[in-house]
Amino acid sequence: MSAADLARLQFAATTSVHWLFVILTMGLVPLVAFMHTRAAFTRDPATRAVRERMTRFWGQLYVINYAVGIVTGLVMEFQFGLSWSGLSKYAGNVFGAPLALETLVAFFAESTFLGMWIFGWGRLHRGVHVALIWLVALTAYASAFWIMVANGFLQHPVGHEVRSGVAYLTDFGALLTNSNALVALGHVALAALTTGGVFVAGVSTWHFAKGTRETALFRSSLRLGVWVAMLSSFFVVVVGNLQVPVIERTQPMKAAVLEGSGVAEEQARLVAQYGPGDYVPWQGWVKGSMDLMSGLGNLVSTITFVAVFLLLKDLLVRKRWLCYLMTALIPLPFIASVGGWVVREIGRQPWLVYGELTVDDALSDVGRGSLVVSCTVFIAVFAALAAVNWTLITRFARRGPDGAQLGAGDPADDDLPEADGSGETLPVPAF
Repeated sequence: MSAADLARLQFAATTSVHWLFVILTMGLVPLVAFMHTRAAFTRDPATRAVRERMTRFWGQLYVINYAVGIVTGLVMEFQFGLSWSGLSKYAGNVFGAPLALETLVAFFAESTFLGMWIFGWGRLHRGVHVALIWLVALTAYASAFWIMVANGFLQHPVGHEVRSGVAYLTDFGALLTNSNALVALGHVALAALTTGGVFVAGVSTWHFAKGTRETALFRSSLRLGVWVAMLSSFFVVVVGNLQVPVIERTQPMKAAVLEGSGVAEEQARLVAQYGPGDYVPWQGWVKGSMDLMSGLGNLVSTITFVAVFLLLKDLLVRKRWLCYLMTALIPLPFIASVGGWVVREIGRQPWLVYGELTVDDALSDVGRGSLVVSCTVFIAVFAALAAVNWTLITRFARRGPDGAQLGAGDPADDDLPEADGSGETLPVPAF
């Protein structure tokens, strides 16, 4: 493999593994926030106790995924300087701004709010505590917005001008409203909600198949997961179709490959515009990944639609094979989403910044031997982190709510002082 191929393999592998963490984080956090809101504002003590245990259980799985995933995220941006210094030199003035904002939002704001939520059980007023988890959810999606703004510039560079071979930002508004970023963001957000819903439903049905005694908790979780997965999987297809005219307008070669016609004509046009070169991406990868994503997406949408019907008829949890089928559905949204990223990234090759900077021109002056070592080490470390993450998630998911340690040993919310009617909260006793 050439140095460029090794650098591409390294970035593709690490990004794909990191994305597996991100999509579950984005998919779970709104559900956990919804669970916590219901628990905090439920008056009946018995129902509130069940909903609080539900929040702690799913919240712990979310925290595990977030904590391990943040380690993989720290490595990602360093690769731009190590392997793709040409991108930093050419587009750093434009590309760096959204990446810096994403770091501030994700690494600082999101982590801070999450830490306060984790350690706030029984110590914060329940309204403040609920607000914190919603802030975590908000910053998670804000982080995704800035990432898609940065990636949207690579797909369809806007809001800049090139002076002396360097791109300079001239219109921040155009960068933020790039159609190639906003429509894709909607697609990503809905895919994440589908993933989170399927995950919650699949784990819940596994416990029913094993004869759980936590029927109220997992029935409520199953209901939420199935409905979220069904609705989001339907709309993810709708929003995905909205990307078609955007691709046709901004990346006609990708559109030609996906349609299976006009590739030769588009190659001739690009040669006439940019000079000699091969402007056709790997057609088998692009088309195959598109078919994989579409097929799995439609399968998940169909099964979750049927699952909603069975749930309404109270039939879903009565058959063990149906429960195991829902559990087996868990990996499919992850695979489909990785397929979508393959289409998005490989489909624009040989460009790193579409129409302006090629992959070969962006590659750092790094020896092939160094890339072999770094590629091997990075992939091995990321694979190990993914294995650790899913081992921990599986272990705690199988233990059920009794094994949840989130908030364990903290004072109960009922021990906290309530508002005295004046709009102010009475002082919290020292612990």
